[in-house]
Amino acid sequence: MKFKYKAKTKGGEMQMGFVEAGTKDSAANILATHELFILSLESAESPRWYDAIAGFFTRVKRKDMVIFTRQLATLLEARLPLNAALKTLHDQTKQPRLREAVLQVSEDIDSGLSFSQALERQGTIFPTFYVEMVRAAEITGNLNEVAGFLADYTEKEAILSSKAMAAMLYPGVVVSLFMVVGFIMITFVFPQLGPVFTQNGVALPWYTQLLLGSGTFLGKWWPAVVIIFIFVIIMGVNYSMTPEGTALLDEVKIRVPIVKKVFVPVIMTRFSNSAQLLIHGGIPIAQALEIISHMVGNVLYKDVIHEVAEDVRQGNLMSQSIERHPDFFPSLVGQMIAVGETTGKVEQIFQRISGFYGREADEVMNSLVDLIQPILMIVIGGMVGLLFASILVPLYSLTANIH
Repeated sequence: MKFKYKAKTKGGEMQMGFVEAGTKDSAANILATHELFILSLESAESPRWYDAIAGFFTRVKRKDMVIFTRQLATLLEARLPLNAALKTLHDQTKQPRLREAVLQVSEDIDSGLSFSQALERQGTIFPTFYVEMVRAAEITGNLNEVAGFLADYTEKEAILSSKAMAAMLYPGVVVSLFMVVGFIMITFVFPQLGPVFTQNGVALPWYTQLLLGSGTFLGKWWPAVVIIFIFVIIMGVNYSMTPEGTALLDEVKIRVPIVKKVFVPVIMTRFSNSAQLLIHGGIPIAQALEIISHMVGNVLYKDVIHEVAEDVRQGNLMSQSIERHPDFFPSLVGQMIAVGETTGKVEQIFQRISGFYGREADEVMNSLVDLIQPILMIVIGGMVGLLFASILVPLYSLTANIH
């Protein structure tokens, strides 16, 4: 297997590359023999669908991260030393993977690593934005404040994610149940009625013929159809885990009109929340934008924000650069930032942007849930009506012929 690593030499130089080894432990041993101190080590192989399933059941949930971050912020605000706080959290944490990660972070700090470097080594648990925020806090010396922000941030993210899941869960369950019932009806029930209509010379409408033909086909080949369907699902999941698949899904989130109304306000809220804290902490705008690019959770926005950061480094105003990307930033964002740059109150402007889009995200989520239910009722009702009409119309013709 090939593993990608990031490590430091004895002289403190950063080194990145790939190493071939049978297991992750073997790769770590190989790097250790070259006197490299490992910061991160992860498989460079393409992720597989069954790895995603296994990871789903052993993952650290948002709720666990919210509790851990809030407790960390509380302990640091109480002036407890960082390592003592981490050891206390290790004793209190119940989630096995997170508990082990906290212990490893504590041990790495004891061995001389910074907090951000120790977190970076646990990249499967702590996302990039988490590490970057801590690194920024180490630069500015306001770790206590950043810990409080991360606690608030993870709580808001958990609320937004739960609302998004609630908005998508109901229609997903209803549509899935309808597909299962429809499959059973078309595959096993309708084919039993076909010979009755044929023997009595009943003229079948085109939609009845279509359903009966589909039922006959599925009745004979349904095992193959199910296998192909499962195979397509697995391939789709596998593709979504690749960089290309992730980029495609992220593009769908900001291109499809209805989906865009949900995700763009969420991204704008993340963007402005992060910018407010980083600017408050004294981070230069360009560096803050680079950190934010890892926090928005969308690869397309990551590239765009990186371009904005480069423009700022070249002396351009952030508002002007943002206005060059109208497909990604609503015009209101660029206009409000321009006002902040003129008045010298950029931090306060980001706070207002965050509040505005936070409320918009809540309203969109609530409206979406209210809107989806009647639309589903109409669509599912129409499909059920078509199924019943496919049987009732020929039955009516059959009884008419008998009389």
